Amino acid sequence: MNEGPKENSPGQTSKKVLVIGGGIAGLTAAWELARLNVDVELVEKGHFLGGHAIQFCCKAADECQKCGACSVEKRLLEVIQEPRIKVHLNAQLQGVNRNGGFSYSLVHRPLHVDPQKCTNCGLCFEKCPAPGAIVRGYSKNNVPLYAIDESRCLYFKDKSCTICQDECPENAISLGQVSEEASGEADAIVVASGFQAFNPVGKPRYGYGINRNVITALELERMLREKGEVVRPSDDTVPQAIAFIQCVGSRDHQLRHGFCSQVCCGYAMRMAEAMYHRHPEVKISIFYMDIQNCGKNFAEFHERCKDHIRFVRFMPGDIFQGEQDQLSLYYGDEQDGRSVKETFDLVVLSVGIMPGLSNPSLAEMLNLDLDEQGFFALANPLDRTSTNDQGIFLAGTAQGPKDIADSMVQAGQAAQQVAEYLGAMACLK
Repeated sequence: MNEGPKENSPGQTSKKVLVIGGGIAGLTAAWELARLNVDVELVEKGHFLGGHAIQFCCKAADECQKCGACSVEKRLLEVIQEPRIKVHLNAQLQGVNRNGGFSYSLVHRPLHVDPQKCTNCGLCFEKCPAPGAIVRGYSKNNVPLYAIDESRCLYFKDKSCTICQDECPENAISLGQVSEEASGEADAIVVASGFQAFNPVGKPRYGYGINRNVITALELERMLREKGEVVRPSDDTVPQAIAFIQCVGSRDHQLRHGFCSQVCCGYAMRMAEAMYHRHPEVKISIFYMDIQNCGKNFAEFHERCKDHIRFVRFMPGDIFQGEQDQLSLYYGDEQDGRSVKETFDLVVLSVGIMPGLSNPSLAEMLNLDLDEQGFFALANPLDRTSTNDQGIFLAGTAQGPKDIADSMVQAGQAAQQVAEYLGAMACLK
């Protein structure tokens, strides 16, 4: 239950922190700071909180697989119920000035759906004639659950359609809204701007975007979350043979992505386990270079998976689409290296974690350094939250690849470091 704002001690001035990014790291940093009686301005460039992780499905089979998906839902709910956290959705940081603290400016792009009026009835989603114009979030804890994609909406093309606005029973939709600017002051900043997933179009041999039954692991996550089972995009049937291909975009020196994304082995195996639990008759193969041992009890989990999942230590070559939209995959035999052709109903590409597209512009705005891969650089290798500005801290995949649990841990560390910094600054004053 929301107990209202926490009071500061007598004579104590309220501190404020700007958190950039509303994914799991930003949510955790914001919540931990609020627990320390710090006010937070949380800026998210998208329509919904939760980032990539809120799209992930529960991968429990006969027991919990510790994938972390449920912790994202819990943290999201805690943040929206916390009065010390002010959320700015569909907002972009425009400028930052160092003046002892930080002065910043934001641009709020129109939400068009009023969170105070929307009841998440979904009528706009049902009635909209333009595919993709009304976007539905992945969590019921996002308020509102629906948003308008201006690039697909007919109103923003030629003003020809206002069905969503006219049909809304709560008058929650306003298509005529315009962008607004805002400014504020902060005593510290946490950068939790997240990552972008590798676009497998950059690996044309796999035919992503051409072969209908070649999908990414993120698309598989969404499918399992929304439908509760795995089906082939081409005909909505349950695939009988599934191949996972690891390290798509990661550990690729031709693309200058020599780093490991750290999460791909774990999420492919958990996803395969979840699918096997639903459909034990399905044959699942995982093609890999090396299995990265990440996390507690990972080796034991890997051994259990070997009982019903085939692991092939060879990266496949080209994928070709054949009859009935099946996929022919070529790889080398582990024993003698001879070429093998095998047919699958579905191929899942385990795409890697790449630096965020906004990293260069954000780094320039904040006067921060990037590392050679394009992630935000640490000033102190012994402090995973440090930057070259003592008032700015890092959290989550903005700093480098990591899973949900590690992102939350690092975000908690960032909050503690911010609190120590604010305390030190108060003593100096």
